[in-house]
Amino acid sequence: MGTLGVIFFTVLVFFVIVTIHEWGHFYFAKRAGILVREFAIGFGPKLFSVKKGETRYTLRLIPAGGFVRMAGEDPELVEVQPGQTIAVRMKDGAVTRMYLDRLDDRSNTVRGEVVSLDLEHKLVIRLDIEGDVEEFSVHPQALIITRGQETQIAPYDRQFGSKPVRKRAMAIFAGPMMNFILAFVLFGVYVQLAGVPEKLMIGEATKGMPAHAAKLQQGDVIYAINGEPIGTDFERMIDLIGESVGKPVKLDIVRGGKSFTVTVTPVADDHGVGKIGIAPMYETRSATIGETVTKSATLMKDMTVLIFDGFKMLVTGQFKLDDLGGPVRTAEMTSQIARQGIDQLTSWTALLSLYLGIFNLLPIPALDGSRLIFLGLEAVRRRPIDPNKESMVHFIGFAMLMLLMVVVTYNDILRLVRGE
Repeated sequence: MGTLGVIFFTVLVFFVIVTIHEWGHFYFAKRAGILVREFAIGFGPKLFSVKKGETRYTLRLIPAGGFVRMAGEDPELVEVQPGQTIAVRMKDGAVTRMYLDRLDDRSNTVRGEVVSLDLEHKLVIRLDIEGDVEEFSVHPQALIITRGQETQIAPYDRQFGSKPVRKRAMAIFAGPMMNFILAFVLFGVYVQLAGVPEKLMIGEATKGMPAHAAKLQQGDVIYAINGEPIGTDFERMIDLIGESVGKPVKLDIVRGGKSFTVTVTPVADDHGVGKIGIAPMYETRSATIGETVTKSATLMKDMTVLIFDGFKMLVTGQFKLDDLGGPVRTAEMTSQIARQGIDQLTSWTALLSLYLGIFNLLPIPALDGSRLIFLGLEAVRRRPIDPNKESMVHFIGFAMLMLLMVVVTYNDILRLVRGE
């Protein structure tokens, strides 16, 4: 794979796993009737923005995730206040646009001072127009326009907080859920691309090692070790050889349809583990649908265990800063794996999607797991947590995550500069 191809697939991997996560939030929020103001990939300044329907879709500068901004989750950025002079445009007897600036430039509008308004429940606004107070109905999709920006009003029944706990929880959980689904599908694709191993063979015999001295060759099929059939279980073969330092090991080999036995004596590596100097290679066949499903599920389970083992090391402090990786390290590893072929890149993308889903369910402020905990507490208490307190918790958590991201990214850049 060429350099341009590697760059393309590296960007594509990030785009796919983040987009599918945010699409999960977006889809179930829309399904619940929640107004979704923005669907964003990345953070920071906007690189690209387009509005379709009620939602603005944006691509942002910092490739460290994404977000779906739902009405009612955060304080509205634009508000109309009593005493403010505005201009409104009507259609079919209802206000469809409210202009907060450049009032003299607005044509076909009614201008007046706001006496009172209710844009959440009654959807009415009362204006003082040259001394006469008039009341106008407001369309539920009316727009507030100021500084060239349009903001759609959010009636209470379109806000996140108005929906039952189960629907809000589904809108939050849907992001990680889509990552799990994507991971399962991609592991299945990987199984189809890689095939099902039928025979364990020698891919390479390292010069100067016991296997090479015993004249083992590439393509030799390893049938059994010390009489124990090995099948395609390379890990079992490693264990049997690893625990036999200085002890002769009998390998049953098939070469060119002929069987014979070779005796080799493993030598200890730097960690005292027995090695004979061979790398594996497999003869494969296409996987059936049933095998694809079961092997995909097995890969999901095995990778989940590895991910939680990594989290355990973080909690117990058994790691160094260099063991952590941010977007730079992830992009670097993705580019390296992309050069190994589409099958390995597919497996890596599945692992990243699985990791993103699990990580987002951790009970860390600002992550989906923390938000689900708040919803759980609300269900138990039968009343919501103070929105201001919850927002503060998530804000602090987000700030800490961004600080950690900056530190890890800085360390990744230093590591690249040092050529490590």
